[in-house]
Amino acid sequence: MKSYLHGLTYVEAKEYFLRRSAVILPVGSVEQHGPANPLGTDTLIADALAREASIRTGVVSLPVVPFGVSFHHMDYPGTITVSERALEAYLFDIMASLKRWGVKKVLIINGHGGNLPVLQILARRAREELGIKVFIYQWWTSSSRILSELFDERERGHAGAAETSLNMYLHPSLVRNDKVVDEAPRTNESISGLTTFLYTSEQTKSGVFGVQTSASADRGKELFKKLVEDLVRIIEVLERTE
Repeated sequence: MKSYLHGLTYVEAKEYFLRRSAVILPVGSVEQHGPANPLGTDTLIADALAREASIRTGVVSLPVVPFGVSFHHMDYPGTITVSERALEAYLFDIMASLKRWGVKKVLIINGHGGNLPVLQILARRAREELGIKVFIYQWWTSSSRILSELFDERERGHAGAAETSLNMYLHPSLVRNDKVVDEAPRTNESISGLTTFLYTSEQTKSGVFGVQTSASADRGKELFKKLVEDLVRIIEVLERTE
């Protein structure tokens, strides 16, 4: 079975939906990830995880949604953002189409933390209005145990060594190895303990949060392998669970 829905004919899609009621939907972003990483980091990683998990489980993956909510990175050239309402409406229309073909479960592989509030609203609406259960997987939280075993806390920030290592393994030609940089993000003590909107440029000049220079393709290979194993386990449980 081909892993991508858009690689199937409608005859093959009909056969799939007669047998399975779950799909995978990767969602990413196009935003800065420091001077060494490509703008599409979140999209590339989410799509790679979705494709490999699809191949191993037989659960079809939809095409990746490449744009997300990235207002906070807009001071960095090339970043593209969509509004929360636009992303919610777009994804809900996808869910409505899936309902027509009998889909009951959607696993969203989210590559960008800024999308999470929208995805949580989407999960509620999809369940209440369409009868579809949406589950959200984020590799840095859903598989946090694995991540913490391989990378220390300073390496796990935005564009840090963990994310950069995945890029070095999955897309080595897109990483500028001579541009890796470490930067401790600035904090504002006057708002300590409170939550507010901050632009990334108010916290870091380079766009990197923490340690990036310890990244390597070998570390990325090991992380990707373990993430996929965990993701496959999660999918198998979801398919069995009513």
